[in-house]
Amino acid sequence: MASMPGILTDWPWKPLGSFKYLIMAPWVIHSTLLFMVNGGKERDITYFLIFPLMLWRMIHNQIWITLSRYRTAKGNGRILDKGLEFDQVDRERNWDDQILFNGALMYLSNRLFSGAQNVPLWRTDGVVSTILLHAGPVEYLYYWFHRALHHHYLYSRYHSHHHSSIVTEPITSVIHPFAEHIVYSLLFSMPMLATVFMGTVSVISLVGYHTYIDFMNNMGHCNFELIPNCLFSLFPPLKYLMYTPSFHSLHHTQFRTNYSLFMPFYDYVYGTIDNSTDSLYETSLKREEESPDILHLTHLTTPESIYHLPLGFASLASIPHTSKWYLWLMWPVTLWYMVLTRICGRTFVVERQCFNKLRLQTWVIPKYTLQYYFRFQKGAINSLIEEAIVQAEKRGVKVISLGLLNQGEDLNRYGGLYVQRHPHLKIKVVDGSSLAVAVILNSIPKGTTQVVFRGNLTKVAYALAFALYQKGIQVATLHEDEYLKLTKSLSATESSLVLAESYAHKIWLVGDGLTEKEQLSAPRGTLFVPFSQLPPKKLRKDCFYHYTPAMKIPTSLENVYSCENWLPRRVMSAWRIAGIVHALEGWKEHECGYTMSDTDKVWQASLRHGFHPLVTSQPM
Repeated sequence: MASMPGILTDWPWKPLGSFKYLIMAPWVIHSTLLFMVNGGKERDITYFLIFPLMLWRMIHNQIWITLSRYRTAKGNGRILDKGLEFDQVDRERNWDDQILFNGALMYLSNRLFSGAQNVPLWRTDGVVSTILLHAGPVEYLYYWFHRALHHHYLYSRYHSHHHSSIVTEPITSVIHPFAEHIVYSLLFSMPMLATVFMGTVSVISLVGYHTYIDFMNNMGHCNFELIPNCLFSLFPPLKYLMYTPSFHSLHHTQFRTNYSLFMPFYDYVYGTIDNSTDSLYETSLKREEESPDILHLTHLTTPESIYHLPLGFASLASIPHTSKWYLWLMWPVTLWYMVLTRICGRTFVVERQCFNKLRLQTWVIPKYTLQYYFRFQKGAINSLIEEAIVQAEKRGVKVISLGLLNQGEDLNRYGGLYVQRHPHLKIKVVDGSSLAVAVILNSIPKGTTQVVFRGNLTKVAYALAFALYQKGIQVATLHEDEYLKLTKSLSATESSLVLAESYAHKIWLVGDGLTEKEQLSAPRGTLFVPFSQLPPKKLRKDCFYHYTPAMKIPTSLENVYSCENWLPRRVMSAWRIAGIVHALEGWKEHECGYTMSDTDKVWQASLRHGFHPLVTSQPM
């Protein structure tokens, strides 16, 4: 929102929320019915193609979002290092409003002007006219309108909303108050309406012009340089006819330079070109891929989790992962991606952060949670993890933390397999078990004297049971086999470890293997505290569910604009934080395999570096 919002700031359909798409329904239904009923010359293909054009524009924008986030995470060609934050993601959540607005205008124009109906596929004179009208009146008028928007009166009421984003994303290009979009729509409609009135309009000119505008807008705000220098060497006048991402990035950092739309010609003519335009272009273009200090290795969870990645849908990535019904409509894309990862899947980078001068990256193994439980998949998964560790070693990474199921006992002996295969590793492999135990211990309400222990017995489970035993907290198990395993492991007395005869206890420490029947048998008000990487399914509205082991991150940890799986904003899993703390402390040993670091030492180090505990319980 602008600092002093003017009239027509909000979009007319803002009160509709997610139902705003319904305003297109009458037009879409009407155009489809006419296309199906009419035939021959009466069939208006132009009217029918407006909706597919809107869909194409949304897909086009999403491609740029994914590409931009991927390239800026890798670092090669990146222009600005300053990161994104959740407030920018929220502010830019309505980027598709302008597509709805333009679509409504196209539907109205088609009905009002007979020349906009049933237009031919191609007309050369119409395409040439569109190009000339854009290069002339549109670029010139936009330049002066843009300069006017930077006058204090208009800037404070309108354009400051757009400039709230110093580090831009592709969709930043269309984040403006409604009043601004009215003017932009009038400007960009000039070539299209002119060709309609001249009778030279065509489907290609309409679709091509919209695609050109979207392409240049997205490219100019993508925060990585991609235009090769050879283009300007082969055709020097091109620097006056086409801007670059670094050119427009300067407008967002310097504000009163580089006003041009897509063609910098008028900035050169009127002396508003930034003096550092050429140098920033050269330095950004030469920038190489970044080598992080800390690497977190995670994996996909469900097939739909690709949309919740930072490279996926920005709005979904910025909230905890929950199932969305409309993602089922994406099943063809989801299926295609699953097949693609099956054939040629490789580990890929999804995000980067900066903390105390240390560079962090997150890489994703293109495997799903279900695949980790298949024995025939373990070899392929281990190969991907080992390849990532070796690659990180070559790039000088100091610490790699293994997230989610990348450190299972059956898979790789909690990461110890890789250290055994590569005994001379300089990179430190961290499974995060010690911090996970510490987080759970500090999540148990004070004064607790007895807990129920239920779930598959992992490294974290055994360490947790031992820590509870030392604190004098009685551990009750629901199954005899768990009781016998813990008794043998802990050499515990009968008073500290018991086989529960009822479900009366209200503090449950749970892991994988908790059944629905057991969960439903717990008394009302029970607190479920997971010690596993994956949370239990929440079946009870009268109980409390703690998050999987995690902590709040300090404000100095920058470029955090997505949620880690099901965790809230600016919260990271203990396994991920453990790697960060390991690097900050400069510890020289691995924390993987069957060894554990001192839980109290790791916990105190985490607090010292600004990580904070979460609240004790979370209502369903």
